[in-house]
Amino acid sequence: MTGGYDDGYRECDCFWGRDPASLLAILSRTITDYHGLAVLDVGCGEGKNTAYLLERGARVRSVDISRYALANARAAWPAIRSDQWEQGDVRCLTLPEGEVDIVVAYGLLHCLRSRSEVAEVVQMLQRATRPGGFHVVCAFNSRLQELEAHPGLRPSLLDHGEYVGFYRAWDVVLESDADIAEIHPHNGIAHRHALTRIIARKGFSS
Repeated sequence: MTGGYDDGYRECDCFWGRDPASLLAILSRTITDYHGLAVLDVGCGEGKNTAYLLERGARVRSVDISRYALANARAAWPAIRSDQWEQGDVRCLTLPEGEVDIVVAYGLLHCLRSRSEVAEVVQMLQRATRPGGFHVVCAFNSRLQELEAHPGLRPSLLDHGEYVGFYRAWDVVLESDADIAEIHPHNGIAHRHALTRIIARKGFSS
């Protein structure tokens, strides 16, 4: 696992922008009060989702493997304590069972090295989630990927159905397989990705 977006983080001080992920706006239709909820924002990048959740009263653990991403996060959100931003590898985290209410894994899972590693990490994150808790997942899938804009990224590309299958024992609130068209600010290369997006809730008997 490497910081596949490091070129962008090094060259742009705000690579992903400041607006929170669209799935968090959807989640907020269900969760109207985040106060006291424990959130793991894993693959937090430059912190836009962490900032959104902290502002709403959640307790957030924010982890990313890229020191460049975390440097941008500290600069982008100076009102947030510097030690909020934890450099770490998701595969090495210690996560007690049932510790968190919400896991946000935006742009993380496809950065792992293999299908088996993706499955292992998802299972670890699921064990760490309390019954009734939520996962918010966004990942590249195998249907369409134009990677010219990411020469250092070698993603693990699972089928959309494989991702949905990880949550077959959960209540899947939302799942979609749709394209996104992007132009990143550091290289200006137009490209498209097929994205799996999932919001799922852990059952009380899971």
